[in-house]
Amino acid sequence: MIELDHKTKRDTVLTAAQDRQAKIADLLREEQFVAINTLTERFQISLATARRDLGDLEQAGVLRRTHGGAVSVNQVGQDPTHAARAISRQSEKAAIAAVAAGMIADGDAVFLDAGTTALEVAKILSARKGLTLISNGLDIVAELSRGEGNTIYSVGGEFTDTNRSYRGPHAESFIRQFNADKLILNASSIDLDRGQICTSTPMNASVQKAMIEVSSRVIVVADHSKFTKSSLSVTAKIEDVGVIITDVGTRTIIDTVPEKLRRKFVIAN
Repeated sequence: MIELDHKTKRDTVLTAAQDRQAKIADLLREEQFVAINTLTERFQISLATARRDLGDLEQAGVLRRTHGGAVSVNQVGQDPTHAARAISRQSEKAAIAAVAAGMIADGDAVFLDAGTTALEVAKILSARKGLTLISNGLDIVAELSRGEGNTIYSVGGEFTDTNRSYRGPHAESFIRQFNADKLILNASSIDLDRGQICTSTPMNASVQKAMIEVSSRVIVVADHSKFTKSSLSVTAKIEDVGVIITDVGTRTIIDTVPEKLRRKFVIAN
């Protein structure tokens, strides 16, 4: 039996760790989020080793550690185009929208923040009657106008084609004239570590904050991809919103967050 010297053993362990960490980095590029339990099972390593690997990769700037695992380092400085978002994760958005629409009571006054998930909510609400519906989203207002029996208000202001919405001081001033029961709020990202709901630009955040100010209950709609990135501007703290509706892909991400925050989440099946 050949006994390896200390240096050879150390180099072997180092090479194995580097190889494993490279595979973790590849996995993150594909999945955006990886649970620490997934790493222990996939690579047959201990929890301590998995944590050490994530720590090394975080120091290298490859990832950001979060509750229950890690997310790819990917800040959203600008939202993807509306066309790109409209065709992504459609089934998840439809499931989230069904739950959100179920939280709207007859006679409610509802703000719908511009975004493709809120658009799915609008498709459902347009078939209802007796609601007062207000939105800064061009496509959302168009969708709501297909129905009959609801009162619809369109927010004006500076138009941006990115999410086909109106924003700026004129939009904020118009929004503050209302007193709404509910707000369907979109998010560019949700940062569980910092407990923040974020969007891509300060102008978008200002409009969203105005909607939050005048709404009694905030319903955030966000599919699992929103938990695997970060964004420039903070809209609200998670603890300050009523509920966050998301899809089953988020379950492993939120399983390890503190109970106080976890109670905010509803999983749409």
